[in-house]
Amino acid sequence: MQPRPAKDFRAARRIVPRLRATAFGCSALLLLCHTAQAEIIDDRIDALFSHIVADAPGCSVGVVKDGAYIHKAGYGLANLELDVPLDGDNLHRMGSVSKQFTAFAVLLLADDGSIELDAEIHRYLPELRDYGAPVSVNQVLGHTAGMADYDFISSGKDDETVPGGLNIKSAAGGAFRLGNEDYLSIQEFYEVVKQAPLRHPPAEKWDYSNLGYFLLSMLVEEVSGQSLREFAAERIFEPLGMNNSFFSDDATEIIRNRAYGYAPDDDGGYVTDMTNLFWVGDGGLHTNLDDLLIWDRHFYAPSLGGDPPQLLATFNRPNSALPSPNGLYANGQFVRDTDTLGTVYFHSGGWLGTTTWYARLPEQRTSVMMMCNDVSLSPARYYEQIIESMFDD
Repeated sequence: MQPRPAKDFRAARRIVPRLRATAFGCSALLLLCHTAQAEIIDDRIDALFSHIVADAPGCSVGVVKDGAYIHKAGYGLANLELDVPLDGDNLHRMGSVSKQFTAFAVLLLADDGSIELDAEIHRYLPELRDYGAPVSVNQVLGHTAGMADYDFISSGKDDETVPGGLNIKSAAGGAFRLGNEDYLSIQEFYEVVKQAPLRHPPAEKWDYSNLGYFLLSMLVEEVSGQSLREFAAERIFEPLGMNNSFFSDDATEIIRNRAYGYAPDDDGGYVTDMTNLFWVGDGGLHTNLDDLLIWDRHFYAPSLGGDPPQLLATFNRPNSALPSPNGLYANGQFVRDTDTLGTVYFHSGGWLGTTTWYARLPEQRTSVMMMCNDVSLSPARYYEQIIESMFDD
């Protein structure tokens, strides 16, 4: 299999036209400058993805400047079985990029006065085990609650156990395998997570926990009386016009225009790599580039909540001063200050068949979104190369 030249991809998959700069209402001279700059960016980004062959999975890529796409394209296939190309409009499972939407739902409840962020989480989820120390909602949002993660549930191997872990069993009696083999419903998974003790005391250090964000989805459900899917649709996606976005909590539903997930096999080909786990909160969001652009614009013109600017300021504020390996953490977003580009808000996502990335550079009025359906691809590395191609001249 030989790579298709970038120029061919541009002709087949380009969504944003070459004369996109006309949207800025420039004078004739500025229009030429903007158009030339856009073409340079197009060519550079196309070159980064030119290694993706025509009959392999790949990535949907969007680069935003001043509230509009200056690059939007798909590289590779959305479905290998049916030879359906990624065209930039496909729906992708977002992995942990979902967390900022879960966090925003929780902050909307606080904005309503329905919860208090500094309150102990047992006030809203009284069925949780006794943690031996108070754990606040804000600590769960910021990964400083000391909660365990997936590795605490099961080793996934019959001959291994997790020291101090739950070590739950599959229906056949062996070790439970997270991913696409064994299955738990949302309520069944909640029954498991209720039993999990803390990994370490709260506020001791930053420690990433998917289980914590799943519990936040259950908090939304307990307080609002709606599932996270329903609450996010009513309070976030529908008001903003994000008509292609939803938390997928049904393993059997049909998702039209979905990018299927794949993983490389040992023979140079691919195998289907799709999860059968459909609890949400830590992940589960499905969306596409157009809806992420709407979400991105909301950061510059907020409209959700009783006091939208204040709610957005709370959302962007780190939950604690405890550092993570990627900077501080603010409600599903890593926050890192850079010398040349200002503050960057970002998060990655990864699960079976999907790797994702969403980064905002507010001082540059620039954002980068990537959704890949090949788990061997690294959006984080592509992001660094895209930013270098845009700002290192």
